[in-house]
Amino acid sequence: MSYHREPTVFGVPNFNAAEDAAALRGAMKGFGTDEQAIIEILTTRSNAQRQAIAQAFTHEYGRDIIEDLKSELGGHFEDVIVALMLPPEEYLCKELHNCMDGMGTDEHTLVEILCTRTKKEIAAIVATYEQMYNRPLAEHMCSETSGDFRRLLTLIVTSSPQGARDEEAGVNPARAQEAAQQLYDAGEAKWGTDEEIFNKILAHESFGQLRLIFEAYKNIAGRTIEQAIKAEIGGELKEALSAIVECVENAAAWFAQRIRAAMEGAGTEDKTLIRIIVSRAEIDLGSIKQEYERIYDKTLESDLKNETSGDYKRALVALLGPA
Repeated sequence: MSYHREPTVFGVPNFNAAEDAAALRGAMKGFGTDEQAIIEILTTRSNAQRQAIAQAFTHEYGRDIIEDLKSELGGHFEDVIVALMLPPEEYLCKELHNCMDGMGTDEHTLVEILCTRTKKEIAAIVATYEQMYNRPLAEHMCSETSGDFRRLLTLIVTSSPQGARDEEAGVNPARAQEAAQQLYDAGEAKWGTDEEIFNKILAHESFGQLRLIFEAYKNIAGRTIEQAIKAEIGGELKEALSAIVECVENAAAWFAQRIRAAMEGAGTEDKTLIRIIVSRAEIDLGSIKQEYERIYDKTLESDLKNETSGDYKRALVALLGPA
């Protein structure tokens, strides 16, 4: 099944960047800040419209809107607003860089950003990363990860001319059958698993082609590819391959589960919450909301309201769009 992607943020018709810039300047100038005005404007504009507002703001007032927002706001609310103001690739590159910088690497974030995106989205991230940090993403990742997990991520981000994740090519049932047989031979049909084959196929094929491969696999093996991965592969590689499989089948459900995991337990993983809600708002946050309710029998909005508070809560709920 090909899944329908429904956003929650579409931008506004009759958009006027100069007017929005003036309203935001008014919300920040003088005594006290009008947080509600900031939320109302920035959560309803598309990212392209926000970039236009930032330009108009600099043009009109000679100031950097992100710096002004940072000096007026604080805490997780500030994090949401700054995330909204960055171009999508820049924001994700920052998140990738932060999750690898300093002590230890946050593998969950690497998986969430790199294993769930199409070839086009990955290419934009790879190009932006090198511009921002003056080193290739693949190189930074190689120094922070190891083993088969490192090999999989490297395959995803290094596009040879025919490239990883060939989205443009149509789907090919005969090739899908061959690939499914290769996966079966690399796993269930032998002692020990040949991770290399799993990595190669799951990193390179388009989501559409992978859908066919997984169907063919089920016919050959009598069980799903997820079941095979969970039974035969361990550790970070299992998490990464499972993310690819689940996103091929239903990305919205995968993200819904990731949001739920970020809210469960003692503290809330605010970084994850903000990243998914902001980065999926113009892609499929509407679908994620529906899947969340289907899986957990509760609305995402009600759970978010329990986990967050104040302007931070208001900003996230605004991005969810009408109930």
